[in-house]
Amino acid sequence: MIKDAFYSIGLSGFYFDDQRAIKAGAKEDGFAYRGVPLTSGYEAVRQKGESISVMLFLDDGQIAFGDCAAIQYSGAGGREPLFKARDLAKDLEKVVFPFLMNEKWSSFREMCQKLEDLRVNGKKLHTAIRYGVSQVILDTFAKYYKKTMTEIIRDEYSLNFEIKKVPIFAQSGDERYINADKMILKRVDVLPHALINNVETKLGWRGEKLIEYLGWLKERVRILGGDNYYPVFHIDVYGTIGIAFQYNVDEIAEYLGRLEKICYPYKLRIEGPVDMESKELQIEFLSKLRKKLKEKGIKVDIVADEWCNSLNDIKDFIKAEAVDMIQIKTPVLGSIHNSIEAVLYCKENNIGAYLGGSCNETDRSAQVSVHVALATQADQILAKPGMGVDEGLMIVYNEMMRTLRILKRKGLNVIDD
Repeated sequence: MIKDAFYSIGLSGFYFDDQRAIKAGAKEDGFAYRGVPLTSGYEAVRQKGESISVMLFLDDGQIAFGDCAAIQYSGAGGREPLFKARDLAKDLEKVVFPFLMNEKWSSFREMCQKLEDLRVNGKKLHTAIRYGVSQVILDTFAKYYKKTMTEIIRDEYSLNFEIKKVPIFAQSGDERYINADKMILKRVDVLPHALINNVETKLGWRGEKLIEYLGWLKERVRILGGDNYYPVFHIDVYGTIGIAFQYNVDEIAEYLGRLEKICYPYKLRIEGPVDMESKELQIEFLSKLRKKLKEKGIKVDIVADEWCNSLNDIKDFIKAEAVDMIQIKTPVLGSIHNSIEAVLYCKENNIGAYLGGSCNETDRSAQVSVHVALATQADQILAKPGMGVDEGLMIVYNEMMRTLRILKRKGLNVIDD
């Protein structure tokens, strides 16, 4: 099946940011940050994002490809260290390409499982490498069988439910006002992320700056959105609420209740209300918070991100009843079969499955993620890469609509209204 394997070094859709340094108060300097990096591997608080495009020549002349990419906040929340493309490309030549060329290609899922087991000096391949190579594996099967990647996934996992558009979640970056307007004008399903990653400048020491922002956002939706537009408000606070309220469960719950009232009639989700610096403590605190919210009748959804770094982590959060929704951060989980199985596990347990990822991915990894979301019918997918809204939204939306139309033409059970 495989005639040749090769790669190219590329850019990603955003930058690598040292989250620890930003939380510690690194000052913005134009688009850069002033300050000393605090996370191992970083040469600056903000530095360019990198990627590796892995390509395979197939026997019939077709070319399959996928992109290795890592998240913006690499090295944070228990995740793998900074992705340095040129250094890690050596692992492709040494270990991955011989595997792809010599292995018997039985099925997408089995190939991905074998990829996860590969070792370099006794260690697993970097998650970014596993992520990109699994994409090219999926694309190879799609090209070989002349099917969409969505169909390959559905066939592998025996999924037969109807296929429809998956709600898209756009992220604003620091331009949380202008970019929110863009989202509203394009009637984005879930918005705006808002990047509330600093207490002093973005949340407020009693949460007052986020209160002000949500009041503004609600009014903009009313003014620009028109009738019958009810997006979900999804805010990522990067643990800053925990810092501001000194990890007091009662005060945090009361604050979230205030936010819910401000946002009404729009649904509110809060991602990462606290960051406890370990998985066990994170699960324990979020479980307490979620229980407290239920006691008070507060219907704000708690979304987990940090410390959900593997399929097993996701299962642990769900078993502990710690969350309403999980961000399945695709580059962090390594091979995309893990993301597929994470979505399916969430759905089996009535937990929201948010197929996320990072602004720091590529157009290709975003396109492949669309097929994962469609095949598994995730509850929402991130518009990626980049922070400009329009570009990532276009990539994800257009790939989704193209695929839905193709599948409908093929006679699959598709709802593409």
